[in-house]
Amino acid sequence: MSAETVAQFASVTRTSEQVAEQPFYIPMTGPSARPRRSLKHDDTFIVLDSHGDIGASAGGPDGLFHHDTRYLARLELVLDDLQPLLLGSNLRDDNSALTVDLTNPDIYREGSLVLQKDLLHIVRTIFLWRGRAYQRIGVQNHAERRTSFNLTLLFGNDFADLFEVRGERRPRRGIGTSRLVGPTDVLFEYRGLDDAERTTGLHFDPRPTRLSADAATWELDLEPHQAKSLFVAVSCNRPGTERPVRFFPGLLAHRREMRRSTMGAASIETSNNIFNEVLCQAMADLNMLMTETPQGRYPYAGIPWYSTTFGRDGLITALQMLWVDPRIAKGVLRRLAHFQAKAIDPRADAAPGKILHEMRGGEMASLGEVPFAHYYGSVDSTALFVLLAGSYFERTGDEATLIELWPAIEAGLAWIDGAGDPDQDGFVEYQRATEKGLANQGWKDSYDAIFHADGRLAEGNIALAEVQGYVFAAKQLAARCALRLGKPDRMRKLDTEARELAERFEKAFWCDELGTYALALDGEKRPCKVRTSNAGQVLFSGMVREDRARLVAADLMGPHFFSGWGIRTVAQGEVRYNPMSYHDGSIWPHDNALIALGLARYGLKHSVALVFKGLFDAATYMDLRRLPELFCGFRREKRRGPTLYPVACAPQAWASATPFTLLEAALGLEFDVARREIRLRNPHLPAFLNEVILRDLRLGESSVDLRVGRHGDDVALEVMRTRGHIQVSIVLAR
Repeated sequence: MSAETVAQFASVTRTSEQVAEQPFYIPMTGPSARPRRSLKHDDTFIVLDSHGDIGASAGGPDGLFHHDTRYLARLELVLDDLQPLLLGSNLRDDNSALTVDLTNPDIYREGSLVLQKDLLHIVRTIFLWRGRAYQRIGVQNHAERRTSFNLTLLFGNDFADLFEVRGERRPRRGIGTSRLVGPTDVLFEYRGLDDAERTTGLHFDPRPTRLSADAATWELDLEPHQAKSLFVAVSCNRPGTERPVRFFPGLLAHRREMRRSTMGAASIETSNNIFNEVLCQAMADLNMLMTETPQGRYPYAGIPWYSTTFGRDGLITALQMLWVDPRIAKGVLRRLAHFQAKAIDPRADAAPGKILHEMRGGEMASLGEVPFAHYYGSVDSTALFVLLAGSYFERTGDEATLIELWPAIEAGLAWIDGAGDPDQDGFVEYQRATEKGLANQGWKDSYDAIFHADGRLAEGNIALAEVQGYVFAAKQLAARCALRLGKPDRMRKLDTEARELAERFEKAFWCDELGTYALALDGEKRPCKVRTSNAGQVLFSGMVREDRARLVAADLMGPHFFSGWGIRTVAQGEVRYNPMSYHDGSIWPHDNALIALGLARYGLKHSVALVFKGLFDAATYMDLRRLPELFCGFRREKRRGPTLYPVACAPQAWASATPFTLLEAALGLEFDVARREIRLRNPHLPAFLNEVILRDLRLGESSVDLRVGRHGDDVALEVMRTRGHIQVSIVLAR
């Protein structure tokens, strides 16, 4: 090795030693060998590869997960110890089941070909329902002679906590065992360090020819064109004496439940068949992410890493879907009010009135190895809670729910004005209470997401730009709610506080040299003079002056922000800009959706149309037409799709809600319960949409079917049908 080579090696070594792994970082060490597919039902989800296997190929967070614990780490199908060949793999349109078509490879025994490829058709159908994974394996012989072969399922489990699967290291674990409990059943048991017992039961039907603690084998003899079905049910924490329902009745019941859950929401049809596919996939994904909780249905944030109650994600998703189905907001608000913090707990970043960031049910959370059992380290969830509560009331006129939520709203406002503003400068700020908590507590919560123009990370109590906007909108909406509840003094106080906040914000955050608002103020009240998408979310709140809103919008639509696919989180040219990063140059669909609502608020509908088209075009390149959590911020090039981010969640709730929000922004939808009126303010359809039909768009007890048609830059409105007393109008001025 030459001296130059040694020096280069030493330099590389020193560089690698300087990279500190951040808490709760999700590592990516290699590509997925096979594409992944996900299913979810309530608190259970499964990640399989394209063959329908778990743990058979590298690069994926495979497993059957229940309450943040993996209950099955391997389930691999082999034929005579060989992997079958993939024909196709498809999710049902409603996400109720995954179907995988396989065939046999050439099978040799003692050097002789005994089964030529493509003679066996194997169909695996998998669905989740009520804490169980069900699988049917259908095998049909298309050979012209009798065929004998072994079909084996290899299985195993580790009861890994989800954070272990994400990459967290644990010095100690509990004790796991596996055993046969009869000719058709295997039981995995695990006693964690939290002293909780977790069990996985596998039930096979018909009885396997051979069954052990890690494999089930059927010796099959099929006549020409004969078919055979094998069934497997995997149960999470279910009593051993409780037999699973049979496969087909369970699948039908599951599909009926899914259909019932979507009844009552508005439906959308457009002139663009591809956009219709995007909408159908998005609605199916949202429905799958919905979870029945004691307080109502709640959209879990995303699969695989965030399949649990997240405050911010649930609140924003509910806001995005408020015009389509306000029942989502009701479930979110009631659940978060139930878990609103009642006491100070530094380990959980909790203080009275604060709204939950996330909750976890795994062993590591129970033991405090991660702080997320009930974690409140989110600076924006509380303001978003108040904002959503006010928006929900204005959308529905549901005074009973407003009265129910009012104590939680007041507690949230008290936190905003008290512990949420520790130095009492009039801005809501954050600083984690312990080193175990999240360093950054806005939606951009990567450790390096909040920084100064020279790249230095912001320190101290940090006031984010968009959070002040959320507070402004929250107080305005809460003021109108207070008036409705007969509290005029409270209304006037909140309204005054909102106006004063807007004035303070303009003075502290506006940067003339940038032509936009600062990302944040650090603990010394120094503005982080960085061009970011956060300023666009301030437009969503309606807090800023119109002249400056137009400057911000022009900046966001410039080539340093707008890639052609969407608006980047950080502008190209900023010192920490990286189009492959999580928050410093990537494109987040939900971020663009909220910005689009802000652009629409200020009448900038042509900019809305550009954002809408960019994200629609991106979706056309995505697997299943599904917008992921985020994708890379590289500039759009001809005849090439967007660049994916390797560990993005898909589906992700607020990404799935994005097409609906973009449509809301384009149409300018407003709901006035008192006047029983739906308004379309400055509606403008993008060029790829000639017509939009909205059916069963509800306002109170009434509903309407609408058709909106594009004629150049103008639109025509047709009221197709009304039920009850309702009127619809177009407003062509701000």
